[in-house]
Amino acid sequence: MTTAREVVGDVDLTGKACVITGASAGLGRESARALAAAGAPVTLAGRNMTALQQAQQWVVEEVPDARTSLVELDLTSLASVRGAADVIAESAPRIDVLMNNAGVMFTPFSRTADSFEIQFGTNHLGHFELTRLLRPQLAGARVVILSSDGHHMSDIDLNDANWERREYDKFAAYGASKTANVLHMVELNRRYADDGMQAVAVHPGVVGTSLARHMTREDFGALRGRAADSRDRGAVLDSILTPEQGAATQVWAATAPELDGAGSVYLSDCAIRDDVEAFATDPDRAARLWEISETLCG
Repeated sequence: MTTAREVVGDVDLTGKACVITGASAGLGRESARALAAAGAPVTLAGRNMTALQQAQQWVVEEVPDARTSLVELDLTSLASVRGAADVIAESAPRIDVLMNNAGVMFTPFSRTADSFEIQFGTNHLGHFELTRLLRPQLAGARVVILSSDGHHMSDIDLNDANWERREYDKFAAYGASKTANVLHMVELNRRYADDGMQAVAVHPGVVGTSLARHMTREDFGALRGRAADSRDRGAVLDSILTPEQGAATQVWAATAPELDGAGSVYLSDCAIRDDVEAFATDPDRAARLWEISETLCG
């Protein structure tokens, strides 16, 4: 399997400002190392400053001439998102790559500081607001949105996106948040492609990171049973990638020249995929989700 460092082997990103959310560990940290190795100044954003500092130290040890900066960002708090956006905008008047990488998966029911269901609030709304606030800096940028094949599990209920009127299902809630990620990509491209912004969505594969920390043995069994079809069941959990391998597609999404102008595409294994659910790419639903998200974020 290709690694993130191999993807950027001959890529020169000197002077290309990159911002990565969830950069303190896992795919975000690996992406930061790869982009820094290609010469990009990289902003590592995350909610735990100590963990971010440790990630920064690791990146510099791996890439001695790396240019990095840190921004505290808690996607479960709109106040934190707005503060982080202000800091990023001040330090990076132009952003070439925004990698919306952070996320949570299969969490027990809880709500964010702004009363959003935790998976919808973290995976979609926090990134929606960050991207919206940074839009003046994103003309000509690539916005890489981490989705998942988990979007096959569930459409998003646009009449109850915050799980206020239904019994909570953590698998369906995760699938809905990943569907929201793809819909966000679709509407971003519709609105801002003329400004040169290019949004893509990425399925990184099943990666051995702490993202699955809320999963029990029973949950893994249930997840197999909820796979979209029998073809998927053997692959849902059996092919576990390392973070170095898992980060390859999102780094490719951020840098590959062959993707120039190819907005609204779903990527996996460093290639464009066409097996996206129709409900995740419906332009009318994408526009409606945008309106709902704007209302919720205020």
